[in-house]
Amino acid sequence: MSGVRPPRRRYGSRVGNGIYLRHPLSLEHETGSHPENKRRTEAIESRLESLDWLGLEPEEAPAATREQITRVHTPEHYEAIEAFCERGGGMVDLDTIASPRSFDAALRGAGAAANAAERLLAGDADYAFCGLRPPGHHAEVATAMGFCLFNSAAVGAAHAIEAAGIERALILDWDVHHGNGTQDIFYDSDRVLYASIHQSPCYPGTGAAGERGTGAGEGHTLNLPVPPGAGPDEFLALVQHVVVPVARRFEPQLVILSAGYDAHRDDPLAQCRLDEAAYADMTATMRDLAGELESPVLVVLEGGYDLGALSASVAATLEALAGESAPREAPAEAAGAHIMRAAQT
Repeated sequence: MSGVRPPRRRYGSRVGNGIYLRHPLSLEHETGSHPENKRRTEAIESRLESLDWLGLEPEEAPAATREQITRVHTPEHYEAIEAFCERGGGMVDLDTIASPRSFDAALRGAGAAANAAERLLAGDADYAFCGLRPPGHHAEVATAMGFCLFNSAAVGAAHAIEAAGIERALILDWDVHHGNGTQDIFYDSDRVLYASIHQSPCYPGTGAAGERGTGAGEGHTLNLPVPPGAGPDEFLALVQHVVVPVARRFEPQLVILSAGYDAHRDDPLAQCRLDEAAYADMTATMRDLAGELESPVLVVLEGGYDLGALSASVAATLEALAGESAPREAPAEAAGAHIMRAAQT
């Protein structure tokens, strides 16, 4: 496929050639003892501070504009979240909490993704990590759910296409829960290839292999459900032997990782068995693919609820993005029947 290619530097030209976006409003999205709480941000930033931010200089993320949000959400959804938080917040649904500053925090999360996408495509860096909360991949076109208010990864992809002028973006979602919101937003689009590796059965109950898109988007949704107990071989094999070949054919000009860390063996909300090394290997695989395609990598934080596992896995992701070590090769047979199905995508 041909298309617009922004000017790019060679990937991995120097350690630290990346962007880390954050904002103190992530701490003001108050959820109390909920698993998705401000201690997640504190744990990540404490770990990175102990590592001198791995050579990065953290920057404050700008707020997303209404236009950026409403590229992927309805105006009514934007206004409803704004008004709900202005009234003091509360329970959006049985799983999702908003507080008075949650709207502003969610705008910063989405704004980070849009800002990072624009800067990456201008050649400012090779990769960016958006370490903000709340997460976003469950937020559908008109619905907040699953701890999520606005879909930051989707905002970043849409901004890259509509404002930065690229033709195609890939979103690889390895959160243990299926990103129903991202699928919903791009289900009829051929501009975004959405690939998800997730535990099944598990919340939210979507993401069957047969959900492949509709209309122009037929074949642009790639769901790769795995059973409880799936470990590093299964996840890495799906990335290397399914996602990578499909992505090569699609030729994305921006690679987005919807990076949840709740498939970690220590996470309390699911039953998969990844460790920090697995996240490093998946990241390095996608880093190498992005280098081959001359496309930058944008990482958006999603889930991850064991604080030690989360902070260590984020650090492993950043080290892999900045480094050049080859990832471990996973056995193709661990990808099972998914390989044959993906050949049709």
